[in-house]
Amino acid sequence: MTDRQPVHARPRRPGLVIGLCLLTIVFDGYDLIVFGSVVPQLLAYPDWGLTPAEVGLMGSYALLGMLVGGIAVGAITDLFGRRRTVIGCLTLFSAAMLGCAVAPGPEVFGVLRFVAGIGLGGIAPTVIALTVESAPPHRRNLNNALVCAGFPLGGMLAALLALFFLEPLGFRFMFAVGALPLVTIVPLALWLLPESPAFQRSGGAGAARRRLVSLGRALRSRIAVALVLFAVANFAGLLVSYGLNTWLPQLMRAAGYSVGPALVFLLVLNAGAALGGVLGATLSDRLGPKYVVPSAFLVATASIFLLSVELPAVVLYCLIFVAGASSVGTQIVLFGQIANHFAPGIRATSVGFTSAFGRLGAMMGPLIGGYLAQLGAGFAVNFQIFAAAALLGAIATVLVPASTRHRADAPAPEVASIVPADRGSAGDAAA
Repeated sequence: MTDRQPVHARPRRPGLVIGLCLLTIVFDGYDLIVFGSVVPQLLAYPDWGLTPAEVGLMGSYALLGMLVGGIAVGAITDLFGRRRTVIGCLTLFSAAMLGCAVAPGPEVFGVLRFVAGIGLGGIAPTVIALTVESAPPHRRNLNNALVCAGFPLGGMLAALLALFFLEPLGFRFMFAVGALPLVTIVPLALWLLPESPAFQRSGGAGAARRRLVSLGRALRSRIAVALVLFAVANFAGLLVSYGLNTWLPQLMRAAGYSVGPALVFLLVLNAGAALGGVLGATLSDRLGPKYVVPSAFLVATASIFLLSVELPAVVLYCLIFVAGASSVGTQIVLFGQIANHFAPGIRATSVGFTSAFGRLGAMMGPLIGGYLAQLGAGFAVNFQIFAAAALLGAIATVLVPASTRHRADAPAPEVASIVPADRGSAGDAAA
């Protein structure tokens, strides 16, 4: 390529893509998990007078938006490219978070959370596709996990800021922080973020449109089975992830802990998630996600169930760390497994579809917590339900049929005529 080509079309090293995508996902994770950190203050905010059920419903608005965004944007990025979609989604959800910070009432706040969710829902499938397609074949799971570790890192950032600034500055400050990408990441992405090599080699938008028109024929094959099972696994994993991230501080307060220690539990949960995602992805690159993901879901089942038992604080911290690593962390590995299971031309669409269905589970997590809190049910019931969801994730991932693709970018035979394989892996390694 010559120097006359646009900046975003020039080759970039995978490290640049990882760095920019990681920053994007950090704020994505922050903007979602910040809601859980401010739930106690929203419940105590006298001007709005919210009940636990109303707060749980409000927490689901962003997730409903993510369902819409995941379905729509997942297809859009396969049509028009990863780069423009990432920048558009960043701008949308950051502007909506700024609106949340100045919302005059709960109705406007809820609408803006929905709008933010549309942008958030588009970020994950787009960034995952861009990361996988810019990585060397032997590092795709690991690079994806390094980027997706931004979700729990964003959660840790939300918990830390809440520990120091929630009480003096209020929940509006916490949401205002979510608008920082407008003046930080968006300008950097416009300047430095490259387009996906696989998208460029596939012929761009015109070729993608033709492939998506023919996608219906592929859905009559075993690809449909994999999509459904991955969707169920996403439903289970996101129910656990968002249920814990939304209600863990309040559940630990119900167990007798004050606000400070309760927020520390949220910090520990996301620290475990960050480590668990990287460790799980490293094992997946060596052993295959077919064995790693179901095993991790089973560990999550056991550790979350044990949280329903009265245990010493030190043991609880350890269990919550393990629960974060094996539930939220496993969700990170699951995204990578889905991205690598499908051919490049339908990769973002597949991740978007399965994660969009998973948003139903993400919506259920906050709703379940709010409903049980309204009923006055003990904290143990919440943990038992989340443990059952993790078990469902283990079952679904065990049943996923093996991919028939013989190399990382080669499509399954049943879609070989629909989605042409990438022209070799060397281009990815050099991207």
